[in-house]
Amino acid sequence: MSNVKDNLSEAGSHLKSAAVHAGDSVKGAAAAAGDELRLGRANMKAELADGAVAGITAAEEMGAAAKEQMDVLMDKSRDMIDSTAELIRERPLTAFGVAFAAGWVIAKLARSGNSEK
Repeated sequence: MSNVKDNLSEAGSHLKSAAVHAGDSVKGAAAAAGDELRLGRANMKAELADGAVAGITAAEEMGAAAKEQMDVLMDKSRDMIDSTAELIRERPLTAFGVAFAAGWVIAKLARSGNSEK
């Protein structure tokens, strides 16, 4: 019976030691998980900040490109107005005739659109 008690006592000691090791492992895993969580959070914040900076840069570049396109369109419209003014100065009767014809066509279209309603 003494052997049984000794063996049970030794088994209890091993179980106690295993429980202590398991507790230490859980504590270590929790600490490591906490460290990984903090690192992951820091990496996520850094990526979000980099994404925001890239988005702002893209928006600024789009604004600059839009301004450039607007400048090109304004230059073209000025050129078109200048060439139209020159054409009117060179051929005033032709310009008047074209304007009169365009007005007549627009008036006809407007009247025909009103009569359908």
